Amino acid sequence: MGLLLAVLAPMGAVIGFVLKIGRAIGIVAIAVMVVAILIQVVARYVFNNALPWPDEAARFCMLWMTGLMAPTAFRRGGFVALDMISGFMSDRVAAVLSLILLLVSVLILFVAVQIGWSEVTGFGGRFATASLYLPTFDGWFRVPRSWMMLSLLVGVVLLFVVNIELILRSLVTMMGGGDRLPQLDMGDMAAGSE
Repeated sequence: MGLLLAVLAPMGAVIGFVLKIGRAIGIVAIAVMVVAILIQVVARYVFNNALPWPDEAARFCMLWMTGLMAPTAFRRGGFVALDMISGFMSDRVAAVLSLILLLVSVLILFVAVQIGWSEVTGFGGRFATASLYLPTFDGWFRVPRSWMMLSLLVGVVLLFVVNIELILRSLVTMMGGGDRLPQLDMGDMAAGSE
């Protein structure tokens, strides 16, 4: 158990730091998404001229926001959970059930990483987006579709790493060392509620 605790402390710190950066980028993505949608609403309903790029820009930002925010939600226990079932079990049995579910999740996430990699590097990732361009010094650059699909890969890799951390935490809890676990960094939300 001492080895697991020694691994969890730096692992948790690194994951917390990476997820904090991801949350910041995700917040920016939400803001850009809202601005793009507002631009489209004004262009369509005020000027009666729908623009080709805001829908795709908003979709791009939404995918990145999801890929960067989902691991934080997973780490904080923000996903759908069946707490009612574990309430009828002893703590030991509930911990075993939780560990089993985390192990199933890690297998699914492993497959999802492979799918995400193939989306970024495969045939579909070679195409450019339909209407999303970035300005360059010598004209316009059409954003590759792989940049959009990279959000899937990044999000699933982060979920996979968080899942490994949760498995290790679950093992320590099952061995009776739950009180010795380092606290999870709950970010700015938890700081406001203390």
